[in-house]
Amino acid sequence: MLSSFSREEFKQKLALYRGRSEEAIKKNLPCLGKPSKDGGTALSDACEYALLNGGKRFRPSLVYMIADALPGKKDVSCAAMAIEFFHTASLIADDLPCMDNDDERRNKPSTHKVFGEATALLASYALIAAGYGLIASAAKTVVGDVGPVVIEALSNASENAGVFGLTGGQFLDINPPDLSLETLREVLRRKTVSLFEASFVFGWLFGGGDLKALPLVKQCASNFGMAFQIADDIGDLEQDKEKGRTINMALAFGVDAAKEMLDKEVKEYKEGLRKLKIDSPELLFLGDVVK
Repeated sequence: MLSSFSREEFKQKLALYRGRSEEAIKKNLPCLGKPSKDGGTALSDACEYALLNGGKRFRPSLVYMIADALPGKKDVSCAAMAIEFFHTASLIADDLPCMDNDDERRNKPSTHKVFGEATALLASYALIAAGYGLIASAAKTVVGDVGPVVIEALSNASENAGVFGLTGGQFLDINPPDLSLETLREVLRRKTVSLFEASFVFGWLFGGGDLKALPLVKQCASNFGMAFQIADDIGDLEQDKEKGRTINMALAFGVDAAKEMLDKEVKEYKEGLRKLKIDSPELLFLGDVVK
């Protein structure tokens, strides 16, 4: 059943979240050093370029949405920026010639095309390091026992950025052992779901959610992330055919089978929201629009 939240209301909400994200990015640029025009380096310029190079700011918006759906309504800007910094770092790396070899990102030259491969690679390292620094900044806003929150946040970030997350997902994407359902789901889980999980978990942790509910938060994020990527695969089917890309659920198993998987993930995602009592109009509507 579709939520009563209209598409226009949803677009307005997303615009507000994006605005909050853009404001937080600009506020946190100093942690990456001065730009070259102010006596800094091209490395800082590359970080700034990658961060401000457009984008929907969807992942940091999820951090805000989760926190806003919790009773405390806490400011989770630093946590949202940690996610955005990790995400931007992954995009820089993905675009490199040794990876996906993309010359454009968001209709603009990729970071390595503007600043060179070496500086782009170092910018991705710098953004990851700054992301962990932002977790420390987010911890300063926690009321009560901060230790368990920070431990969970660091553990989640490390897992989802490393071999079992984004990094391992990119490796499997370019070196898949086979095209079985199990392999494709593992690629999607590591490369796409991982950062959605971190977004949900950071919103929950720094928004004041109960740590005991984290397994359900992660499952809810997994359902959403899978749905998001399967829908993306269906939409990119013809494009991926032309490019010879094989990591696509709709291409590997057919559109009808992919749609069945999508419906199942969305249903379980919405059930998870209700169990967590964060079934806000915008979070429920995400399940509708992803389809």
